[in-house]
Amino acid sequence: MNILITGASGLIGTALKRYFEANGHNVFIMRRHRKMEAPFSWWPDNYLIQYDDSIKIDVVINLAGDSISSGRWTKEKKNNIFLSRINSTRLLSEKLAKLARKPELFISGSAVGYYGDCGDEIVTENHGAGSGFLSYVCKHWEDATSPAETAGIRTVKLRLGIVMTPKGGMLEKIMLPFKLGLGGKLGTGRQFMSWICLEELCHVIEFIINNKNLGGALNIVSPKPIRNSDFTKRLGKALHRPAIFIIPKFILKLLYGEMADEVLLASTRAIPTKLENAGYQFIKPEFSLDKIISNEYY
Repeated sequence: MNILITGASGLIGTALKRYFEANGHNVFIMRRHRKMEAPFSWWPDNYLIQYDDSIKIDVVINLAGDSISSGRWTKEKKNNIFLSRINSTRLLSEKLAKLARKPELFISGSAVGYYGDCGDEIVTENHGAGSGFLSYVCKHWEDATSPAETAGIRTVKLRLGIVMTPKGGMLEKIMLPFKLGLGGKLGTGRQFMSWICLEELCHVIEFIINNKNLGGALNIVSPKPIRNSDFTKRLGKALHRPAIFIIPKFILKLLYGEMADEVLLASTRAIPTKLENAGYQFIKPEFSLDKIISNEYY
């Protein structure tokens, strides 16, 4: 199988490339290049793309986008978060729609941030979008795939939860303060965290590829979301460190502004209804930081 990945240098893209190559597939990278010199290259800021249609691509996985969690959300940062996703996804989707030999499947990123802060409510793929900035971004991000979908390409939108791995992302960032004994819950700690471990995510993507009836938005999360307070206790225990501190909401807002409300304090209790209904059996449904941190799953 020939697979094309955008955002392949990121945490998820790197893992998927390694996973699919290890399983005998050919992985091509969409490279960001002003001169369009590679067989697959683009410059979304200028709406330019080079796509070598002499190579029959079976699956396109689109993960491009500016980091949401790095830095304070200034007006410029929010603009970059939005445009880096919508422009690149629309450009790629329109290109795929025009190909004579279209890929069988277009998988494009999104996030459970689509739902916004839902408190204790359980949310499935049937729930509508929330009202915050991340919800706005995710809705438009998903809508940008419509040219490919309209052209008859099976299209899947990955509503990703927090990807758990010590190799990057949220877990890597918070492990140091926890190791120093400075860990603690965020705000009340009652907010739900929808999560998935990195290895599980690779298996889920493979399952989606092999199940041709799956399409549309999918919650890519464990069936058992966890409260922040419970996560804090388990991480402290896994690292053999106390985790007794409480970081108040006002401190988080002073440090991170709007991002604190939408990323750190928002509660999303998403469950993977469509995946489970399609027969996916989770390798790791239970939250076990000991195994994640020890790299048992990697």
